[in-house]
Amino acid sequence: MSASIAIIQFPGSNTERETLMACRRTSLNPIEFLWNEPAEKLSNFDGFVIVGGFSYEDRSRAGVIAALDPIMKQIKIEAEKGKPVLGICNGAQILVESGLVPGLDSHRVGVALTDNKRVKGGHVVGVGYYNAWANLKMSVPSNRCAFTRHLNTGDFINIPLAHGEGRFIVPDELLEKMIANDQTVYRYCDDDGNLVDEFPTNPNGSIYNIAAVCNPVGNVMAMMPHPERTENGDAIFSSMKEFIEKGNPVTNHNLSFDRPHYEVTDYKANPDVTEWIIDMIIADNEATSIHNALNHLGLDVTVTRQAHWEITTKGDRSDILKQIDATGELYNSNKEFISEIKSAENTASFLIRQKEDMLGRAKFESLTERFEIDKLSELKRGVVWNLTVNGGNFEVVLKDILNTHILFNSLSHECYRIN
Repeated sequence: MSASIAIIQFPGSNTERETLMACRRTSLNPIEFLWNEPAEKLSNFDGFVIVGGFSYEDRSRAGVIAALDPIMKQIKIEAEKGKPVLGICNGAQILVESGLVPGLDSHRVGVALTDNKRVKGGHVVGVGYYNAWANLKMSVPSNRCAFTRHLNTGDFINIPLAHGEGRFIVPDELLEKMIANDQTVYRYCDDDGNLVDEFPTNPNGSIYNIAAVCNPVGNVMAMMPHPERTENGDAIFSSMKEFIEKGNPVTNHNLSFDRPHYEVTDYKANPDVTEWIIDMIIADNEATSIHNALNHLGLDVTVTRQAHWEITTKGDRSDILKQIDATGELYNSNKEFISEIKSAENTASFLIRQKEDMLGRAKFESLTERFEIDKLSELKRGVVWNLTVNGGNFEVVLKDILNTHILFNSLSHECYRIN
């Protein structure tokens, strides 16, 4: 009997059909499994694929809400048994946010998948979602993990990618350990197999050209490109089949990394810069999703969200701000307006910023080059999350919320508390 594979789908998943077809091409037995089915039923399966798409519409951060769903607790249990788990694109983001990769103790989050970085010739050539074909070189031994067994070291496959937050970020010390551990499984290369760290060979700016990483023992892999969308990727699935047939032969690798706990600092506004706080006229579905996810975790909190721009100018500030406002680059006046940070009883506000603000950089280049606003000297973009605690100890609840990582990943973001 062929191995039964649970095809895990969350609200917003959209590549289940291609994944079913890829599994069937390689004689696996795929069965669709929804996020809200009884999680204990997963113990009946031999392996798992968390499919791509946009779980919960990538609200707050791609994969983070799905990573907090109860079904992922059972996936962790099944992975501990040595069963193979493949996360593709959004599935990879879910594995990263759940801590299943790179596989630190207690599933501590150790890497980040964040906004694509497409820079060429010193200029931002694009931000956000990107769809193309990419070459992936297998950079580890064939027996390293469940998804490498039918390729040889140095082989590369050409498969599609389609994502907006696919850039791997890994602390240098941890990356060195992962490389030594053969956990950087697939890397982006050019048509000759060369590992060129620039766009378009490296399509999203991932550190070390990483396209896929596995956990230490090799049964869990997070992969950003889509092997299910082409027969070129069938070796991934046939390898998974062989791994199961051989009794889940995990390796004896270990990974340890003591990353310091991230401390949130207070935001100190610079009187020489202008802050624009942007509110929405229409309903903010992203804030609603975060509100619901936290409530499902038993945290009695109300959530609102605002965009935050920090604008540094030189010269006549009022005139420059009018020029910026007229471009419509920083907010859409049809559905947004300049406001102020919300203040209310039992409410705390946190400013979240990307450590490498590609959207802010792209907007700065547009304003200074396209609109020729030469008196703009710096632009920073962030998001303000306003959390109103409705029950429980105020500071304890805030700490519990921050510990979910739902608002930010400390590897890719900075967090400030606004007082």
